[in-house]
Order: sequence, then C-alpha cells, then structure tokens
Amino acid sequence: MKLITRICWALLGIVFIFSGLIKLNDPVGTGLKLEEYFEVFAQDFGSFFLIFRNIARTLAIILSTLEVVLGVALLLRWYLSKTLWVLLALLVFFGFLTFYSAAFNKVTDCGCFGDFLKLTPWASFTKDMILLGLWVVVYRGQRYLRYSYAPGQLGVMYITVAIAVSAGIGVYALGHLPYFDFRPYKVGNDIGKLMQPSAPLRYKYIMARDGQEQEFTDYPTDTTWKFKEMVALNPLDGPKITDFRVWNDEGDYTQELLKGNKLVLIVQNVERTDRDRFKQINLLLQSADSSQKKIVPLVVTSSSPADFDVFRHDVNLVAPVYYADATVLKTIIRSDPGFLLLQNGIVRGKFHYHDIPSRAKLEGLL
Repeated sequence: MKLITRICWALLGIVFIFSGLIKLNDPVGTGLKLEEYFEVFAQDFGSFFLIFRNIARTLAIILSTLEVVLGVALLLRWYLSKTLWVLLALLVFFGFLTFYSAAFNKVTDCGCFGDFLKLTPWASFTKDMILLGLWVVVYRGQRYLRYSYAPGQLGVMYITVAIAVSAGIGVYALGHLPYFDFRPYKVGNDIGKLMQPSAPLRYKYIMARDGQEQEFTDYPTDTTWKFKEMVALNPLDGPKITDFRVWNDEGDYTQELLKGNKLVLIVQNVERTDRDRFKQINLLLQSADSSQKKIVPLVVTSSSPADFDVFRHDVNLVAPVYYADATVLKTIIRSDPGFLLLQNGIVRGKFHYHDIPSRAKLEGLL
C-alpha cells in the first residue's frame, strides 16, 4: 500500500503541474475556452456568468497557476492535508464541468490539456474520475507521506517561486504568443497540404433491414437495405484543416492567398483589437509592399464590412481587406491584431502586435 500511495501521489502532482503549464503556454486559448463555458452557463443558469467573460484571460492565468502550485505543493508534501482538500475542490469543480459538457453536449472539448491533447467530453470526465481515484488513495495513505521536502520557511520560499514562475510564464505568453504552438497553423506547416487528406478516406456503411443492422465496406446494391450512417475507417488521414476560407465581395480568395509571399494582418474583431500599434503596423505594411521579395500585404478580419470600414478610417489602414470566420482567425493566431507571413501557403512567421517585425526580418524568413 505504501508503494501504491507514493505512485498515486507522484502521478497526481505531475498531472496537475503538466496540465497547468500546458494551459499557461496558451492563456488566450484557455481564456477562450472559459468564455465558452461562461456563455453556456449564462444560457442555462442566468446572465450572471457573462460578468466573468471579460476577465476570462485573467482567470485562465489564475486557475492554471493554481494547478501548477498545487501540484508542486503536493510533490513537496507542503501542508499535505490542506493541499489535498484544495485539490479535491478543484477536482470536483473540473469534474462538474466535464460531466456537464458530456451529459448535455455543451462544450465538445474541455481544454484540459489545451491544444496539446484533445479529449472528448466523456474522455475528459473519465480522466477527472481517475484523478479523483488517485486523490482518494493519497488521502487515505497520508501516513506514508508524512515527511515534508519543504518544511517551514523553505516551503514558503518554494511555493512563492512556483507562483512567480507559473504566473510569469502565463503573463509573458499572454503578451506575446504561445511558447509551443500545437495548432495546424504553426510555423513551418503548409496550410494547402493540411487542407487535403493525407490518404484516400475509406468508409463503412451501416445499413438496416427488418430491424437488423449490418456493416458494408461497399455501398450495397440491394435496395431493401436502408441507409443509416456512414463512418470513416481512417478519420486520422482526413484533412487537418477543414474550415479555412478567405473571401471578399468578388468571391473566394483562399487559393490566391496560398500563392506567393503574403503578409497577412489579422484583425479578429474591431471592437476588441488593440489600436495602439497601428502607426507601426501601417509603416510595416507600406515597407513590405515595396520589398524586393514581392511581399503582398493584406488584411483579414471577421468583423462586418460596415464596422471594418469605420475602423480602417480611424487607424488610417490602407491595404486590401478580406474576410474569414472568427473561430478560424482565433485559431490561427493568439493576437489581435497579429501578423501571419506566408510563402506559397507555408507559414514562415507569426507575430504578436507587441513583436512587430521589421521588413528585413520578414525578408530573412522568406
């Protein structure tokens, strides 16, 4: 029992630290997931939850930092009993979220491990129940974990450092871009290729007749079978990007965007975008337009044409404007505004508005 307790103790602490760090790697993405939860709760339980939507990113850093610190405290056995009770509260909270998502199909991905690992709602709930099981073993076996690795002032120092480092990681990522990008639009990826399946998709057909179901690898010619469902046999070979599309009043611009050198300024929402850097942004767009690398500057937004027209006059933005889905733009870059540098559809660079590059840097990446 002593060995089992110590294994569960180590696993529980490591998972909490890992989960918190993954979220702190991308606090904007974690904040977006919290916003999704708040909107769902507002619909089901009252508009009170919308109050938290505007502080979702701050809450993302606080909750993620708490995960890391609790994991560190557990591994150090610092105030073990109290740490375990706080861990239990967090596990119950996360368990409620994942059960609610799974049972009522409200949020299809809990964001437990950010974009690093996508889990279905029921898989997320199962994970939380396993962690709860680990907690029970550790709680009942506390007598095997009496020795603290950080007694007294030493423990306070370790926990203070853990708080400072964790929060610092999140704050820096919030003001720049994620340290590690797990999304399909990361630097080096070919968007055009990822829009195509990596292998021909194969399907099975589920048919019904006389109250019985049967699976076919080829669609049956016998018309007495009634179609019920078509299921992909190799879904992992499907396109990794399925919703990327850019357009303007003249029509679809997606394939043209994936040709040549393009500097894409992404303005996700004119009401929320940071306007302080547009003097520098305009200078970069103008200098890029005269580059010997033939860099074509353009703007992509999810705002309405009317709203964006007012905005572009306010910030003196001069560049062709195209439109895309808001969710797609949030997935492409965690910055509003932000830059995406493309070379024949390959992502060569991504830049936060706090890190606006020079033309020389853009040319060096092409």
